[in-house]
Amino acid sequence: MTASDMKYFASADGDLAYREAGAGELVVLLHSGFVDHRVFDAVIPALASTHRVIAADVRGHGASANATRPFRWVDDVATLLHHLDAGPAVLVGVSMGGLIVSDTLLERPELVRAAVVCGASTGEFQDTDPWHRAIQAETARALAAGDIEGWLKAFLSYVPGPHRSLDDVDPDILRRLREMALNTLSKHTPGEKDWHVPVTDTWSRLPRIDVPVLTVNGALDTPDAIAAAQRLADSVRDGRSVLIEGTAHYSNMEKPEEFTAAVADFLRTL
Repeated sequence: MTASDMKYFASADGDLAYREAGAGELVVLLHSGFVDHRVFDAVIPALASTHRVIAADVRGHGASANATRPFRWVDDVATLLHHLDAGPAVLVGVSMGGLIVSDTLLERPELVRAAVVCGASTGEFQDTDPWHRAIQAETARALAAGDIEGWLKAFLSYVPGPHRSLDDVDPDILRRLREMALNTLSKHTPGEKDWHVPVTDTWSRLPRIDVPVLTVNGALDTPDAIAAAQRLADSVRDGRSVLIEGTAHYSNMEKPEEFTAAVADFLRTL
């Protein structure tokens, strides 16, 4: 994958990037935080055999512009679909990308044909697990101090989850995530303003969602994360849930065949 394979479209605040493959009904992939669309490298070819797949770089990540004014992820998704002259789409998001999918379901339901939320629930979810809280504290400390190596060490500890160590993870996955994270970090400066405007009042609005929603979680993720995803699936009118064994927060990278099979099985029901 090279920069020349990326496509760009103009938003109200800079150019945003995406990769496109395949043909058919539209599926939009939204990646996790601090990385980029390449977390789906092992997923895109399989999905693109039956669908038109768009893998976006979220604002401030990868090849997409940083924010210089207040913005919402959901508005960037709407601008992307307008640029593509397509939709409603199936949205598939992992972690931060899953939050973007939830935001779009709540704020722009007309844009969503169905949704897959992986390793996430809504933007108002708070993980109380001490392991997760310790990582959050360390990443915040390292970012504030400009300690890139300290931040990367903490960030990568999300991959095995609370029940494994880094030695249990394919080192190539860790290398790829590190490379993507370093690329995104290089776009930013310590202490810069966060322009993102969060969507609020999320949990109470979930029962209004009437399109099919699938939640996918690694069985080795935190109990809070798994429970919140199940709450999301139970709250919407047509919610389903899948657990993928032997992985935590990055099932799309560690278990791409199982992840893709779960998404493909869901797509066949639409």
